[in-house]
Amino acid sequence: MTLKICVAQLNFVVGDMAGNAQKIIHCAQEAYAQGARLVLTPELSLCGYAAEDLFLRPSFMAACDDALKTVSHALAGLAGLHVVVGHPTGESHRTRSVSVQQRFNMASVVCEGRVVAAYAKRELPNYQVFDERRYFTPGQAPCVFEVQGVRVGLLICEDAWFDAPAADVKAAGAELLAVINASPFHVGKGDEREQAMRGRVNATQLPLIYAHLVGGQDEVVFEGRSFALNADGALAARAPSFEACQFNITYTAGAVPVMQGEVAAEASLESDLWHALVLGVRDYIGKNGFPGALLGLSGGIDSALVLAIAVDALGAHRVRTVMMPSPYTAEISWVDARDMAQRLGVRYDEVSIVPEFEAFLGSLKADFEGTQLDTTEENIQARIRGTLLMALSNKFGAIVLTTGNKSEMATGYCTLYGDMAGGFAVIKDVAKTLVFKLAHWRNANDPFGTGAEPIPERIITRPPSAELRPDQTDQDSLPPYEVLDEIVSRFMENDQSSADIIAAGFAPADVEKVTRLIRINEYKRRQSPVGIRVTHRSFGKDWRYPITNKFRA
Repeated sequence: MTLKICVAQLNFVVGDMAGNAQKIIHCAQEAYAQGARLVLTPELSLCGYAAEDLFLRPSFMAACDDALKTVSHALAGLAGLHVVVGHPTGESHRTRSVSVQQRFNMASVVCEGRVVAAYAKRELPNYQVFDERRYFTPGQAPCVFEVQGVRVGLLICEDAWFDAPAADVKAAGAELLAVINASPFHVGKGDEREQAMRGRVNATQLPLIYAHLVGGQDEVVFEGRSFALNADGALAARAPSFEACQFNITYTAGAVPVMQGEVAAEASLESDLWHALVLGVRDYIGKNGFPGALLGLSGGIDSALVLAIAVDALGAHRVRTVMMPSPYTAEISWVDARDMAQRLGVRYDEVSIVPEFEAFLGSLKADFEGTQLDTTEENIQARIRGTLLMALSNKFGAIVLTTGNKSEMATGYCTLYGDMAGGFAVIKDVAKTLVFKLAHWRNANDPFGTGAEPIPERIITRPPSAELRPDQTDQDSLPPYEVLDEIVSRFMENDQSSADIIAAGFAPADVEKVTRLIRINEYKRRQSPVGIRVTHRSFGKDWRYPITNKFRA
């Protein structure tokens, strides 16, 4: 006996219950016509993941209930088709002082116009970007349903990372594990998932299908890469990463059941990271209705990288660049910025900030009398640029993409209301050393056909500089990026103490400087734009540190 299964690896939009329902209906109808009798949608597919405090609104929950009915009724005539739909359900009510919740993260199985089985997620993650215990009550009971003689056990995302839920569905008679998911991307996460699910297969001796979401949602990206494992843990099928698709798998019953499907190739770290950043930009701008993007192009590597990402995400016709030279801008910065804009075919304008800078200094002359030039004058230049970009954004509607990287965000090597001014921080979670790697990778690859070698080689090889004072380079103020980024990774991403980092061989002065900068610049990061998360710990929902804080270990 053979069962054809379709994973609806689709890009859903938070809060668009009607649109999401139609995507599920259309996918299920197509899959049915191709012989599928089981369709798996991702976790919370009806409402999108994650809806955050929308879950607390009764009207939102009611709209989700209505959307489930819409899906069920629309597919009622497809005999024998079972569709697993991820959705929230339940309600909350408030007493005088306490809000009582009874909401569940659900997977409902709809067949021939009715819900024939339902499962409430048991393990609710409450770490990193996850906050599910704020919204949901844990489920208790296993769920097993039958499709064409195959008994399918349902799990939802985090459930499959623990022993008990899978063991319980096996005890209830499951022959196949179906796991629906919304698991945010970070570098290396795809392999981590496959290894974790292989452990679940080995423990239960059951084959497993992992149905995953694709798309960008605020700071997180979901890369798809759904997959299937046979009962011996061998990879049976894998969907493409960062692509919406209907992923088809064939399950053949027998003494040793076998699953088969296409196997997408593994990609390099840089390739995955590039596609995640492109998808994050495309969905943030597209789902929020911005007509295009705008950025300041400096002739440096960070803005060059953001421009290349933006063009791959949106096309050259939706991206505008502005070069805003100061009194300290080097001639080669003009040349390189013009060169890159021409290579990618984007609109390029030059607006000098010299008149505005002189006007500011004139207005402040009496107050600054007798003082030395310092970061004050540097920040004025950055804030003039930020004001000009935001004015263009206000006038024409394009969102400003900021160009600061994670190394700068960590150490405060950025100007509040200056280069931090904007709507979306594309490389906020990309360390400077990785910026260079991505630039080299993109010059050697053209994944979206927008142009080979978009970044002039001199932009990559020049010493990085903010160009806000004569002969300035980043390393005047910071340790070498190889050292800086490793200290940031150890301290911020992996919670190592200063003593641990010094014991690993780093100079005490460098460790003290970098960790101090991380601590004292929290107030800046709180006011920075949302940006794409690509590591297991980003400056966003992953990082919740007090601004007022005397702890120093």
